[in-house]
Amino acid sequence: MYKIIITFIFLFLSTPAHAIDGSELLKQVDRNLNPESYESYRKLINIEPDGRKKEFTLFTVKKGVDKVAFLFLAPASEKGRSSLRIGDNMWLYIPNVGKPIRTTSLQSIVGGVFNNADILQLDYAAEYNAEQIEETGGEYLLHLKAKTKTVAYDRVKMWVDKDKKVPTKIECLTEASMLIKALYFKEIKDLGGGIVRPSVIETDSPLYKGYKSVMILAKIKKREFKDEVFTLTFMPNLESLR
Repeated sequence: MYKIIITFIFLFLSTPAHAIDGSELLKQVDRNLNPESYESYRKLINIEPDGRKKEFTLFTVKKGVDKVAFLFLAPASEKGRSSLRIGDNMWLYIPNVGKPIRTTSLQSIVGGVFNNADILQLDYAAEYNAEQIEETGGEYLLHLKAKTKTVAYDRVKMWVDKDKKVPTKIECLTEASMLIKALYFKEIKDLGGGIVRPSVIETDSPLYKGYKSVMILAKIKKREFKDEVFTLTFMPNLESLR
């Protein structure tokens, strides 16, 4: 009995009082990156090995954990196109086609290193379970596992700033832990409405050597939307929300 008590006391004292719950931290990261429902304006730049660039301007709306859509504002060749994601389902609307076309998370309707899942990003906590958390200096390292086989990446490593609770780097991995791409979160800014987060995300991939893509967040604010905004029939009308 005496040995049991001593063992219990030892375990209690050796457990950090500041132990962090990985699932709760992931939810904090989600809310610090974006309100649950919002509108935003982003610029996406694809950079090729020879230095050539292609830029896109996107108007994005999101509701809850599983509904997000965006509208191309530029370049002129893409203007009027839109994309919708509801859970694991994604569509692309092209005005002169008239009917939304199904796409997948690993495809990219803008080309470059960012795929559809990166651009139509849902809450991380909606797609991943936090399996493990480590402390590395001024950061936490979260080891995430996809909840289903339909998620774009089987495993994710996320480095999180301890103070600001936002990512600094994310590695996207296969089930066998092969690196698919890395995301780097930079230039933390106060974007208003209590949102203080990285305004720039850069990505590169060993699968696309010499290529890089950059996403720049210009504006973001909380906004509520009706469910009808996130339907196939509303895709041609996203412009009316601006």
